[in-house]
Amino acid sequence: MISSMTGFGRGGAQTPTRRVKVEIKSLNSKQLDLSMRVPSCFREMEVTMRNGLAQRLERGKVELNATVENIVAETTTTVNVELLAQYKGQLEELGRRLDLPEPADWYSLLLRMPESMKVETAVVDASEMEAFRLACEEAVDALTDFRRKEGRKLYAFFIEKIGRLRTLLSEIEPYESERVPKIRERLEEQLSKMTSMEYDKGRLEQELIFYIEKLDVTEEKVRLSAHLNYFMETLGGEDEYKEGGQGKKLGFIAQEIGREINTLGSKSNQADMQQIVVRMKDELEQIKEQVLNVL
Repeated sequence: MISSMTGFGRGGAQTPTRRVKVEIKSLNSKQLDLSMRVPSCFREMEVTMRNGLAQRLERGKVELNATVENIVAETTTTVNVELLAQYKGQLEELGRRLDLPEPADWYSLLLRMPESMKVETAVVDASEMEAFRLACEEAVDALTDFRRKEGRKLYAFFIEKIGRLRTLLSEIEPYESERVPKIRERLEEQLSKMTSMEYDKGRLEQELIFYIEKLDVTEEKVRLSAHLNYFMETLGGEDEYKEGGQGKKLGFIAQEIGREINTLGSKSNQADMQQIVVRMKDELEQIKEQVLNVL
């Protein structure tokens, strides 16, 4: 069973003082494009977490967003008393020199001065680091489950489309059996009208055989059928989850299927067969669009 690159997951964990929440979403991409927005207190874990996420997610445009909430009320902002004392002394000296009156409200004046408040860097202990790791794991697990559910939808879609291609391929057979005799009959009819021209009938027979062989699509039908089988084999069973990497492989197989369909179209030389080929191309185009979402 395949998995989709598209998904969303949410996870959370908490300590006695803080609650950590992590949300992660993924869209399709040729490679892994991972962006993380985490609080500064968890930055030292970012490299380690990034490596772990890369191993589990493999591919996709992934965005991770982590937030931290305080459960217990606390403040990390304090008045910078030492700096304000220096400001007050300098202002008093300025007043004496310039013979200025003292301010009516020292508090409002001093608190407007630069860096009057200082913010203390929050200290993160081992339990909060562990909470962040657990929240990330829960979010990734949820994302993986989401990807698998989307993968089931893609699996059903591919089953339907490959079955449709098989049906269209079988519809070519009646036209193929009628086409060659009709082409031969038409050529012979045209030659019979050329009464004034002499030609080697043996050589003509050889050329006719060569021309008809060039229009034969038996090999293309066999190869196309083999590619369809390989596509199904790569999809895997309905309850058989694979580690990933099928997306690129399915894309390559779809390209090969397209080559055989194009060759069928160039050799068809018959209106009904060409219509079938057009319908096959339409089905294949839908497959290619959805293959881009496969992990």
